[in-house]
Amino acid sequence: MNKLIYFILFLFISCNQKITGSSVSQNITAEKILGNVNYKSICYGGYRDKTRDIEPTVAQITEDLKILSAMNIKVLRTYNVHHTEASSLLKAISALKKADPGFEMYVMLGAWIDAKNSWTANTPIRNEDSERNPVEIAEAVKLANEYPDIVKIIAVGNEAMVKWASSYYVDPGIILKWVNHLQDLKKQGKLSKDVWVTTSDNFASWGGGDKSYHVEDLTKLIKTVDYISMHTYPMHDTHYNPAFWGILESEKNLSEKEKIDAAMMRARDYAISQYTSVSNYMKSLGVQKPIHIGETGWASTASELYGNAGSKATDEYKSAVYYKLMNAWADKENISLFYFEAFDEQWKDSKNALGSENHFGLINLQGQAKYALWELVDRGIFKGLTRDGKPVTKTYNGNEAALWLDVKTPAALIKK
Repeated sequence: MNKLIYFILFLFISCNQKITGSSVSQNITAEKILGNVNYKSICYGGYRDKTRDIEPTVAQITEDLKILSAMNIKVLRTYNVHHTEASSLLKAISALKKADPGFEMYVMLGAWIDAKNSWTANTPIRNEDSERNPVEIAEAVKLANEYPDIVKIIAVGNEAMVKWASSYYVDPGIILKWVNHLQDLKKQGKLSKDVWVTTSDNFASWGGGDKSYHVEDLTKLIKTVDYISMHTYPMHDTHYNPAFWGILESEKNLSEKEKIDAAMMRARDYAISQYTSVSNYMKSLGVQKPIHIGETGWASTASELYGNAGSKATDEYKSAVYYKLMNAWADKENISLFYFEAFDEQWKDSKNALGSENHFGLINLQGQAKYALWELVDRGIFKGLTRDGKPVTKTYNGNEAALWLDVKTPAALIKK
């Protein structure tokens, strides 16, 4: 009799484990993911070639997912549904989940938004939709409903309101219209009520910068989104606004490494100040809701304004320091940080191999982990994993002395 009871108990526990494993992602919501240190996030693009006309295959994306999962990444951010990459990503995740019920990966699904006449010879009309916008939203909803266990967030647009995106930016009213549309679908039961809706944009676009952004539609948008997804890029401001970038008078006698480390600490503090500026503006409107980092990153190479001929900001050491500093701060504050980005992509500046936009990844196109991830290589977490058939190894063959030959100290002397 006792043996029978133990056998039944064993079967019950086993079945319960299987049910838990297969249903865990249904119970996980954006509210539980965002701000949770156990759900690390990153921006993902799987393009290998110099054009987005060559899409990553499901097999290639599956390789990427295994690498990211080994890094304990559980949330990916995408940017549009115009190409097949987003749907291929969801197929790949779904297949991995079926093969292993314990596999967890969720998606912040981006729907690209731009103004009428964007990317044409005609002047963009900022308060009108491009023909593609309704299609993007409809496809995002379709994918969210098709993969409710994976898609937990929909982002309406990427840097779609910031005015330096002159080729395509829209007035906040356009974003507000589509956010309201998605919120209405949730109320009607046509989209899961647990899907959080936001737009992911530059800190200034969220009211944290120039007062020209402080318009009524932005106020309505802040009140309508489920949370604020803001971007901060101190690396760009090493050229455009180098208030923090350089060497203090009191630092002149430090070692080169100490000088760089001090500059990177100021870069982190600069990013935090932008986060704080958005928080302060939101609170000034009487709103209290989560703010997370939709994007931040630091390129490892640049031939232009941020490279050795410019602010000397880009190399693997500085990008690694920024990665670690920002993640440590975000973890401490329970802020989700979608680091930009997982892998290098060369389509972004296809005519300039050394363009900074091609080099924001933590892993390069040769499947080599940059300095930020060398420790993970040493720990063996990538053992048996490949990218395009190549094992994940270290850049510079793991030679730190060789890496430091490419690290330059900021030249400017700043006063504080």
